[in-house]
Formats: sequence, structure tokens, C-alpha cells
Amino acid sequence: MKITIKNTTNPTIIKFEADVFLTQHQSFEFNNIDEATASPLAQQLFYLPFVKKVYISGNFIAVERYNIVEWPDVQEEVAEQIEAYLNSGNPVVKSESAPKKVPVTVYAESTPNPSVMKFVANKKLVVSLHEFMSIDEAAHSPLATELFYLPFVKSVFMDENYISITKYDVAEWSDIANQLREFIRNHIESGKAIVTDNAPKPKNGTVQKPGQDFDSLDDTSKEIIDILEEYVKPAVASDGGNIMFDSYNTDNKTVRVVLQGACSGCPSSTFTLKNGIENILKQMMGDKVHSVEAING
Repeated sequence: MKITIKNTTNPTIIKFEADVFLTQHQSFEFNNIDEATASPLAQQLFYLPFVKKVYISGNFIAVERYNIVEWPDVQEEVAEQIEAYLNSGNPVVKSESAPKKVPVTVYAESTPNPSVMKFVANKKLVVSLHEFMSIDEAAHSPLATELFYLPFVKSVFMDENYISITKYDVAEWSDIANQLREFIRNHIESGKAIVTDNAPKPKNGTVQKPGQDFDSLDDTSKEIIDILEEYVKPAVASDGGNIMFDSYNTDNKTVRVVLQGACSGCPSSTFTLKNGIENILKQMMGDKVHSVEAING
């Protein structure tokens, strides 16, 4: 497991994010070492004299410090300590201390693609995006596997706190949306895994295809990825989809992108591509980009 240090809006609190879930959609707050008997990791952190409070939730550990130190002086040491503990295989929170059921809210949200609906939870579900086009691809996701047993589910896309489901035309959303919402809510609420810890981890926080080495790309490709990340990805994510950079052709100055989730096969994706993504890249990159082509994920 790897730990990434993240600042927060509170200068006394810093987050240590893991690349896997540490709790099954449960949150724990410890104000001192006595309260932390349920968490050996939190108890270990309280032995550091500057630790005031420890909060564990989802894929991160947040630590509040006393003013006797500044985070830049000690954060690397704390991150190394947390990473070493997690890789030791010891429990983050003792299972008998964890609540058996956690209240979860899931609501359905329409997308520009009439075949896709977005189901949004009030909990973070995954630490990186996943797309499953068949039950065979869903081997590492218990939730996606169960969804594929429903005859109207065509594909499943997961990112952050939502799941986008593509249906076959044999069913209407008015008939199945509530069933899917309750199905997803019950799965999450029961504490079952969304994806397993050994699931392949696509690159998170980037719009480049898995396997691409960002540093090896040419400067224009890097600039395109940065623009997609900042200006395009948030918009397509709000519609239940994702966009990834595929390639840049220096001869005809064509950018190829991969559309996933609700964006894949969407009737309005051509309009979005030409009047949104292509215009943004042309405006920001000038003659370096002439056109954008899309591949459905």
C-alpha cells in the first residue's frame, strides 16, 4: 500500500490517503489513546507527542496536530509510519469494533445518454475509476458481478461516489431505476466490497490511458492531458462518464480520446466532442489541434 499526503483547509489537519479502502464505508474518530482501543494504528499514532486527534474513514487517515510542531517538519515521518503499519497486515480497526451496518443514501440521476443512469451515494465507493463491459471483466468487483446478473444491465462504470449503469433497450428506466437504486444501496449498506483489494488499479486523477507513461509523451500530448484534466473531466464526470487521452497525431494534428461510462455511445457525444472538447483545445492550443476524434470505451 502507498500513502499520499494531502493538505486540508485546516492547517492543523492533514490527510494521509491510501490507494485502497481502510474501512468498509465506516468512519471513526479518536480524541485520545484511551478512545483508540478499537484501532491499533490510531493508538500507535497517539504515541507521537504532537498528535491531538485521529480520524479514519474510507481510504484515508486524517490527523490533527498540536501547535508544538508544523506539518512540513513531521508529515513524511508520519506517512512512513502509517505506510509501514498498513503493509504489516495488522488491522486498521478491529472488526468486532466496527458497526455491522452503516446508513447509506443513494439517489438516481439522469444523464445526457438515455441508456445510462447515474446512481450517486453519500459515501466514497472506489478510490479509482473502473469500467466493466461484461460479467467476465467484473471478476474483481462483487457489486458489478451481482449487477450483471440482472438481465437489463449492459455495462457498469464506477468512479468516486457514483455508479453509472448502461441498460439494454428491453427495459425502461421508469421500471428499473428504483430496483437498481435499492440494490446498490443494500450492497453498500451491508458492508460488502465494491471492488476487491487486488483489483487492477487504473491511473487515478489522470485522463491518460492506463499503461501510458506521462513523462515519455511529447510536450503537446502532455499539454492536451492537462487541459482535459482541468477543463473537461469535471464536466463529463458530472454526467456520469469519463474521458481519457488516447493519442495525438503530429501530422494531421488530430487528438483521439476514449469516452467511458455515460459518455460512451451517447447520442449527444458528437455534439459534446465538436462543440465542447474540440473548441476548448483549439482555443487553448491554437494551430496545434485541428480536430478531435472519439473512441467509445
